[in-house]
Amino acid sequence: MEMINKDLIFDIQDEKDFQVKALKIFQYQAENNPVYKEYLHHLNMQPGDVKKIGEIPFLPIQFFKSHTVISNTDKPQIVFTSSGTGGTGNSRHFVTDPDLYEKSFLNGFRYFYGNPGAYYFLALLPSYLEREGSSLIYMVHSLIKKSKSKHSGFFLNEFEQLSEKITFLKQKNDRKIILLGVSFALIEFAENMPVNMKDVIIMETGGMKGRRKEIIRKELHHIFTEKLNVDTIHSEYGMTELLSQAYSKENGVFQTPPWMKILIRDPYNPFRLLENGKSGGINIIDLANLNSCSFIETQDLGRITGNKQFEVLGRFDNSDIRGCNLLVD
Repeated sequence: MEMINKDLIFDIQDEKDFQVKALKIFQYQAENNPVYKEYLHHLNMQPGDVKKIGEIPFLPIQFFKSHTVISNTDKPQIVFTSSGTGGTGNSRHFVTDPDLYEKSFLNGFRYFYGNPGAYYFLALLPSYLEREGSSLIYMVHSLIKKSKSKHSGFFLNEFEQLSEKITFLKQKNDRKIILLGVSFALIEFAENMPVNMKDVIIMETGGMKGRRKEIIRKELHHIFTEKLNVDTIHSEYGMTELLSQAYSKENGVFQTPPWMKILIRDPYNPFRLLENGKSGGINIIDLANLNSCSFIETQDLGRITGNKQFEVLGRFDNSDIRGCNLLVD
């Protein structure tokens, strides 16, 4: 079966258009992804019988740790790896087309926030900078480059320099400022360098990475409100196995871009989907995963709260901590 044109992924017109393209990608991957094809075979699933996305089996995310999940014969150009902080090994995402990833995260950022050139990006991501293979670092590096400003950049543990930079940029007042950081580093920054962050977008993008005890979102929100004078916390929901991201601008309610969709499965029956409002396992359709697998059964728990909106409620027991939003309300 012929592969869908990757540019059409980012031109979803409506739900019907999404359904058509998702089903076409499913048929392609069911035929051309050896791992997914074998998984469907073990389920006695005939791809030709699938007529709607609710019938599509989702590949358990653990396969990215044990197998090479690729849907074409091209040589991988990049291999993204997870942090493996849970001690159960690292996921690997073999990316045969880096341009597809760049199109996805840039179109996604523009969809929610507009032109990257309208921002200063300050990144506080020590646990990601300290290892190789992070898809998040790849993305943020590109956003920093797109900002075309010498003032955008990464910070490891240089809290004083970061504080001075924020103060300086607030005085310039010519662009919006995004401080994007992993939770434990943002808390350490808030505790050690309290600075007025009013009008600065604080975007957290992960848990404590084993550095500190995990805390609920409300507690994290309280720390930032008290120390940094902000009213809301933004958040990015992404993972090694995906090429797209969802964003939350307040209250931990995430929204997906048009080429990404969340479904909730029954925790006791992974092949049964739940209606909106009920809590269960998060299944993700990411059409940008054209060359790997677009249909992922994650180990995250959540619920759909509205049109293209969802909450992340935590993780299944005995699952490892990963590089996504882990705060539990």
